[in-house]
Amino acid sequence: MDLQTAVVLVLVVVLMLSPSLSSAGDIVHHDDIAPKRPGCDNNFVLVKVPTWVNGIEDSEYVGVGARFGPTLESKEKRASHTRVVLADPPDCCKQQKNLSGEVMLVHRGNCSFTAKANIAEAANASAILIINYHTELFKMVCEKNESDVDIGIPAVMLPQDAGTNLENELMNNSTVSVQLYSPLRPLVDIAEVFLWLMAVGTILCASYWSAWSAREAALEHDKLLKDDPDAFLHMEGVGSTGYVDINTTAAVLFVVIASCFLVMLYKLMSFWFVEILVVLFCIGGVEGLQTCLVALLSCFRRFKHAGESFVKVPIFGALSYLTLAVSPFCIVLAVVWAVFRHISYAWIGQDILGIALILTVLQIVRIPNLKVGTVLLSCAFLYDIFWVFVSKWWFRESVMIVVARGDKSREDGIPMLLKIPRMFDPWGGYSIIGFGDIILPGLVVAFSLRYDWLANKRLRDGYFVWAMTAYGLGLLITYVALNLMDGHGQPALLYIVPFTLGTFLTLGKKRGDFKILWTRGEPERLCPHVQLQPSQEKDQ
Repeated sequence: MDLQTAVVLVLVVVLMLSPSLSSAGDIVHHDDIAPKRPGCDNNFVLVKVPTWVNGIEDSEYVGVGARFGPTLESKEKRASHTRVVLADPPDCCKQQKNLSGEVMLVHRGNCSFTAKANIAEAANASAILIINYHTELFKMVCEKNESDVDIGIPAVMLPQDAGTNLENELMNNSTVSVQLYSPLRPLVDIAEVFLWLMAVGTILCASYWSAWSAREAALEHDKLLKDDPDAFLHMEGVGSTGYVDINTTAAVLFVVIASCFLVMLYKLMSFWFVEILVVLFCIGGVEGLQTCLVALLSCFRRFKHAGESFVKVPIFGALSYLTLAVSPFCIVLAVVWAVFRHISYAWIGQDILGIALILTVLQIVRIPNLKVGTVLLSCAFLYDIFWVFVSKWWFRESVMIVVARGDKSREDGIPMLLKIPRMFDPWGGYSIIGFGDIILPGLVVAFSLRYDWLANKRLRDGYFVWAMTAYGLGLLITYVALNLMDGHGQPALLYIVPFTLGTFLTLGKKRGDFKILWTRGEPERLCPHVQLQPSQEKDQ
């Protein structure tokens, strides 16, 4: 299998694993199934519960606030350290002994949540921590017929493991104290700015690389046609161009195949399955990084000869000496990332391999005209919306977001993502963007620059600046929507596709180039050896 075929196969995997833009777990959880009513109208918010045992700082847990009761402080410095006591009886369904402002730890069950909170408040508790009987969190609501919901203390649900730890400390006569607060996520995190720059910069570099390669191929084509037209005609259709053009059939099949693969990931998501994805990602990352480094180093005179000298290698075929020289570095980087991918700085290696893979894919895979680009992005637009929003009706959760986060796999998401840790977010987590949200619109943006260069259009008169700007704005609007939804995952293509594709189609129609863009995808050159002289490159 040659390099091109391997990269194309990796592309298929990448496109099928195109999750939407997402971030850390939601702070505010909206729930239409549990309707609000007076006295029971709080949003479900995550709550930080740092603990101290015998005056020494211990573990920090995360709980969820109830529909009823007062809201919690958002600032850690305003939340007081309060001692925890165990309810007696533990379910807090009967009258408790009088307290002096402690936090009461109780078990779930045997009576309603509001009944427990009312009993704890009557005992002068300052708050109530309810231990769930599962490791997951549960949303505490008011029963339909309950009238006594005017509760003056906050109630927080803890997962079973956290509550059991606290209970064991109390049973061992340890002094346990906690803080209860729910910090707000910042309106904009610097991680989102860097992720935006990474996505836009990757498409920018890939577009110029693709356009430069296309122009070099066009100049070579014209040179051969000028020097020996008869010999050139015999060469037509012989050999490989090194590029893969997508057609409309492939664009439509993408939705079907990607949907099937996404469902398979959702159903089979496990540790071993993610390990397979890690291996595939490493193979693609090595191929991509190797291709990018060889192309970059070949621009320098010192490495040019090594890049043009080849040796035959079993299985892999003819490889340049430069490729053989950079391959060990690429393999070592991928292996090191795979082994240490759980450490805090592993995202750097993942982003390096991911960007290199995206650049290589956008260099090799191309759309021949705007028609194919429109079909591809339109299908991807519907695909993204369906699997982020509509899939909740069938699966009770967003299939794409679950796959992107790597739920049920004990892994921090699948590797086919660019990610940056949220730097000023008290809840931590990552801002992420799927490869498909860069590759799919990137194919159209790269096509616009290839057309501009082949048509000898100046930068301000062409389509690339408009397409690039439209993509940047679409991605920016995605982040705005992401923050307005308090970090809830958003389908990036919902915003990117209308901006990018709408701008390109409208501008092409207005300038009278729509027919050529839609069908041919490149300008007519009656005398190409005259129109594409190197001297005209200075005008670009």
